Amino acid sequence: MPKNKLSALLSLMLVFLSGTLVGAVCYRLYMVNTVTGTATGIRSSKPDPEDIRKRRVTEMREKVKLDDDQVAKLNIIYDHTRQQFHALKKKGDEEGHTIWENQKEAVREILRPEQLSLYEQYQKDQDEQRKRRQQMEGKDGRK
Repeated sequence: MPKNKLSALLSLMLVFLSGTLVGAVCYRLYMVNTVTGTATGIRSSKPDPEDIRKRRVTEMREKVKLDDDQVAKLNIIYDHTRQQFHALKKKGDEEGHTIWENQKEAVREILRPEQLSLYEQYQKDQDEQRKRRQQMEGKDGRK
């Protein structure tokens, strides 16, 4: 094989290999995924409300210098507040359900009789999808 052909072949291989190397490095830099780990003290899901409450009571005991009687009263205040929020959520859920049912009834009123069975099936499918999503959210620790 003549020297020129060997030199051309080696140059071509060198260019091909360097292009492959540069392409791989660029691909790696471009496609880097972020790390989603949990470090000490960092949580990926919502913190437990009881843990927050205990931490706040402890902090207030230390920083505001609460005595035992004040801590007991603080816990009563926190219990009362929790009950109020639960009542508000329940009331909101009930009102939301009523609005949702009113919407469904209004939709039924605009449908022709042959469309009603299709709409009922559609609603059934939507309810099943919602239940599956809620189950998945529950398993993931969200909500």
